[in-house]
Amino acid sequence: MTRITPSSCRHDAPRILMAGDGALLVEFANRIDAHTNAGVLALAQALRAQQKKTRGVLGVVPAYRSLSIRFDPLTISHDAVRDVIAQCLDASAIASNATPRRWEVPVCYGGAHGEDLLALAERHQLDAAQVIARHCAPVYRVFMVGFLPGFAYLGGLDPVLHTPRRAMPRAHTPAGSVNIGGQQTAIASVPGPSGWHLIGRTPWRSFDLRHAHPFLFEAGDEIVFTPISEDEFAHIDALHADPSYRPQPRTGGHS
Repeated sequence: MTRITPSSCRHDAPRILMAGDGALLVEFANRIDAHTNAGVLALAQALRAQQKKTRGVLGVVPAYRSLSIRFDPLTISHDAVRDVIAQCLDASAIASNATPRRWEVPVCYGGAHGEDLLALAERHQLDAAQVIARHCAPVYRVFMVGFLPGFAYLGGLDPVLHTPRRAMPRAHTPAGSVNIGGQQTAIASVPGPSGWHLIGRTPWRSFDLRHAHPFLFEAGDEIVFTPISEDEFAHIDALHADPSYRPQPRTGGHS
């Protein structure tokens, strides 16, 4: 294990851990928050820029508070990769902080699109409208994209809505499901099993192989949810039949 202490680190110094013959893991602070995640994403950006100039570095995968680096051990050594990481940790500290993209995501809450909404509201002694209002109030941060292709894990959920996962997971939930599980909310990208509470659904397709870049959301993006009716859901859903249609973010961060 190697510990790096760049001048940029305010608290815990990132640790570099072995993760197999062809991978290293950079682990940041032992907590999940926006500051830690911003450090992960800044390092990922710096490493991707360096990757173009370094033979043998194959890719980087950011998570909540860590970053994995895959490399070819026959082309570049572990020590050489550690040196690249150390350089990039310093570079990421002075990288300009670009204004995050903000997405205003339409959601049809409750009914056939959110079958757990009423039960979740009852659990927290709220009515459905109060749950929707609380769920729409925050500006969420996309901490990580993973589990399924394009699945966006969001941080910033109102603590009142924190809810343990379902005792019995569903074998199938539809693409576009907007769910609550534990302290998080998420936007599901493709159909799949889930133990999260389904409170609504967006007609947007966050994973679409018809596009050169199939992922709609990226780690570091901001998400704001906007309630829509079933008719509006059907209208937006129909727009996706045209391959040229794709939702666009609102440029800028905090308003």
